[in-house]
Amino acid sequence: MPMYQPSSRKRDVGDGKLDVGGDGEVLDLETAVKDGILGGDGAFFGGGVTDKLDLKKMVAELELIDVPSVFICPISLEPMQDPVTLCTGQTYERSNILKWLSLGHFTCPTTMQELWDGSVTPNTTLHQLIYSWFSQKYFAMKKRSEDVQGRALELLETLKKVKGQARVQSLKDLRQVVVAHVSAKKTVVDNNGIDLVSSLLGHFTSHAVGSEAIGILVNLDLDTQSKANLMQPAKISLMVDMLNEGSIETKINCTKLIETLMVGKDFRSEIVSSLSLLVGLLRLVKDKRHPNGVFAGLSLLKTVCSHESIRRSVVSIGAVPQLVELLPSLNNECLELALYVLEVLSTLPEGRQALKDCPNTIPNVVKLMMKVSESCTQFALSILWAVCKLAPEECAALALEAGLAAKLLLVIQSGCNQVMKQRSAELLKLCSLNYTATIFISKCKLTRTIQ
Repeated sequence: MPMYQPSSRKRDVGDGKLDVGGDGEVLDLETAVKDGILGGDGAFFGGGVTDKLDLKKMVAELELIDVPSVFICPISLEPMQDPVTLCTGQTYERSNILKWLSLGHFTCPTTMQELWDGSVTPNTTLHQLIYSWFSQKYFAMKKRSEDVQGRALELLETLKKVKGQARVQSLKDLRQVVVAHVSAKKTVVDNNGIDLVSSLLGHFTSHAVGSEAIGILVNLDLDTQSKANLMQPAKISLMVDMLNEGSIETKINCTKLIETLMVGKDFRSEIVSSLSLLVGLLRLVKDKRHPNGVFAGLSLLKTVCSHESIRRSVVSIGAVPQLVELLPSLNNECLELALYVLEVLSTLPEGRQALKDCPNTIPNVVKLMMKVSESCTQFALSILWAVCKLAPEECAALALEAGLAAKLLLVIQSGCNQVMKQRSAELLKLCSLNYTATIFISKCKLTRTIQ
C-alpha cells in the first residue's frame, strides 16, 4: 500500500480544534477555514446546506485537485469519508485502517509506533470539516454548470436571429463554451443545437462561419440522423474546401468530422471519393509542422482506404511515394497508420507498381521491421512481399543490401505469430532463389553468430 507521510500533519485534538504542525499551536476549525489554512474561504462553515448531500457522491463527481492534506488518508492517498483516529493520534479512513489491523499489524502505519489500544475512534470534527469543504466545492461546481448551460442556451437563441459578423462571434463563443464544459455539450444536443448549427453549412456559407460551426460539431456526439444531415453534398463540399484552404485547426476539425461521418453504417463511399478531398488530406499529412494534423490526416486516410472503391484514387494522386518518403520522420503512432495504408494499397496492381518504382520503399520499410511494434512488422512484411514478388531479381538484391535477411531471421527466431514467421521464411527463400548458398550468405551481411 502507498504511504503518505506529510512533513507537518494536522492533528485533531478534539472540541473542534486542530494541532497544526509541531509548534503546539491550536486552531479551531472555523478559524482554520476562514484563514485559508485548509484551502477553503470560510463561506460554508457552520451551515448553509439545506439538503443533506452524500459525501461519497460529491467525492466521486468532483475533480480532486487541491484537497487539503489533512483530508487525505495516509494509506489510500484518497479523501477520507469516514475518518477514525488511533490511540497515536493519527487519522485514517475507517475501511483502510481496519484492513491494516486485520492483516495482523499492530502498529500505526504512519509513525510505526506500537499500538497500546487497538480501538478506533470516529473523528467527527474532521468528518464535519471534510463534508463542509466538499459541499462548498460541489455547490460551486453545480452553480458553474448551471451558468454554463444558461450561456449555451442564450447563444443558441442568438444564433437564430443574427447574421454576418455577429453570427461568427456567436458561433465562436458557443464553440469555446462547448470545448470547455461537458454540461454545455449536453445542453446543445438536448436543445436541437446540432440541427441549428448544421443548418448554417451549405454552398454559400463563408469559411469564417463554417470553421466555427465545424469546430462545434466535431466536439458533439452526433446521432444517426445528424450524420445523415451532414452528409448532404453541399455540406461535404464545404468541408472539403476548408480542408484545402482553412487554418490548420480548421483542417484538423474537418478531417475529424469527416471521419466521424464515415463510421456511420449509412455512409456512402462516393461522398469522399473526390480527388480534391484526397489531395487536401495528403497535403495535411505532409505538413510536418503540425503533428496533430499528420495524425488526424493519416487516421482519416486509413478509414478512406478501408473502402475498396476509393483505393485506386488514392494511388492515382501519388500517395504511395509521398507516404514512403514520410516514414522516417513519423512517430510510432503515425507509423502504424501509414504502414497500414501502404499495405492496403499494395493489394492493388497499381499500388504494388508504385511501391516498386519508389527507390526508398525497400530501405525505409526494412528499417521498421522489429523496431516499432508487431503490427508494424506485419505490415512491413506484407509490403516487402508484394514488392519482391512483383520483381524478384531486381528487388531481392536491393532488399539484401538493405539488411532484410537479418531482420527476417530475427522474426523467425522471435515470439511473433506463426503467420509472420511463415511469411518471413517464404520471403527469405524468394530472395535466395538466384544465388548459390555461399553467395547468398555473403550478400546477407550476417554476423558470424547468425550465420
